[in-house]
Amino acid sequence: MVGRNTQGRLVVVSNRVALPAQTATGGLASAMRAALQERGGLWFGWSGKVVRQDSGEVHRLRDGMVEYATIDLSRADHDDFYDGFANRTLWPLLHYRPDLVDYDRKHLAGYLRVNNLFAEHLMSLVKPNDIVWVNDYHLIPLAAMLRQRGLRNRIGFFLHTPLPAAGLLIALPRHRELMETLAHYDLVGLHTARDRRALEEYFLYEVGASMRRDGRLRTPEGRLFRAEVFPIGIDTQQVAESARRADEREEIHQLRQSLEGRALIIGVDRLDYSKGLPERFQAYARLLERSPQLHRKVSFLQIAPPSRGGVPEYRQIRRELERSAGHINGMYAAPDWVPIRYVNNSFPHSLLSGYYRAARVGLVTPLRDGMNLVAKEYVASQDPEDPGVLVLSRFAGAAQELTQALLVNPADTEEVAEALGIALTMPLYERRLRWRRMMDVLEKQDVTAWRNAFLRRLAE
Repeated sequence: MVGRNTQGRLVVVSNRVALPAQTATGGLASAMRAALQERGGLWFGWSGKVVRQDSGEVHRLRDGMVEYATIDLSRADHDDFYDGFANRTLWPLLHYRPDLVDYDRKHLAGYLRVNNLFAEHLMSLVKPNDIVWVNDYHLIPLAAMLRQRGLRNRIGFFLHTPLPAAGLLIALPRHRELMETLAHYDLVGLHTARDRRALEEYFLYEVGASMRRDGRLRTPEGRLFRAEVFPIGIDTQQVAESARRADEREEIHQLRQSLEGRALIIGVDRLDYSKGLPERFQAYARLLERSPQLHRKVSFLQIAPPSRGGVPEYRQIRRELERSAGHINGMYAAPDWVPIRYVNNSFPHSLLSGYYRAARVGLVTPLRDGMNLVAKEYVASQDPEDPGVLVLSRFAGAAQELTQALLVNPADTEEVAEALGIALTMPLYERRLRWRRMMDVLEKQDVTAWRNAFLRRLAE
């Protein structure tokens, strides 16, 4: 058996691995890479390649103190595990959309099969004193499979999505077979206190666990684990510096010139039904309807790169947004003004930070979101002398920290339209005050603080 000592390497496990040659664009990728570079370790996961048949080979690469180990997935494994159970069953359930849950026993079997494949390869890679950090909903049962193989190292898990209440979780067929495996982790990290309550109530009332005085949950089988809140941050100073540099780029000058002095509202989201994009478009249309004085004085730029094209719901929402944007522009556009600019391309973060800085309003209105780092990046990108205003869904994890944003219910288009009107006319002194208070939070609770807090707690 592998022993339990906390002085070894960090072993990060995630569905995808950001290799050294790739730009670490996401918050998770940046945080994990920095943690590994600080203390040395291993990053294991899927290579992103789909092959005809799994060869069982582990591709290994070293970059300084960090080793990367990846495996390919067969077409059947990818379709059942990733497109199937992870993104057609778990993703909608975790984002409070039971109506979109597509449950298939074949997909669940593929999900468990790939997790077993990860566990099998990890057993030959993990050393006796390593700490293992597993990330996200793709790999919920991984610790249980590692424990079955004799691994006794400390294993932590972080869920980057929301976690719905027990009443929704039990709608998943065979939910206990999946959710109870979380008890095999030593520490389960979540974004908000609401998510932690959901997990604790599930184990207390569905599993029959008890809460110990030290805050750990104890299952009827005697397994002990702890659930705690660790809101993920961004590299605040890097984002702020990137925005300052981007302000001099030609693309940003072109954007500002195209606005011709109009105020810019910006939204940046993956094309996903959890982001509330149809409701957002309706709210903007309502703003134009109720405030004719804003015509030709405001433009809305929505950047929404497509994702998961193999899932029918994603193709449907793309068509819906295209129709909605066309309808809004057809109703309100003038020869020299397009009310809404809808873009399906993706842009590097170095350029997005400049777009954020140019926008008077950041519109971040997901129906549900674990955290939403776009909200934090928008705030960090602002010019301290003339900052913009964040309009933020109260159902994003970021709303628990960025309380100086204009918090809205994204399903209430009237409320969102009102908030947009307030944001566009907010006086400078109030914009500065709200921005400074949010920036104080982002500087204190950045991605390094998040990472260190989780690992420190796991090592205790």
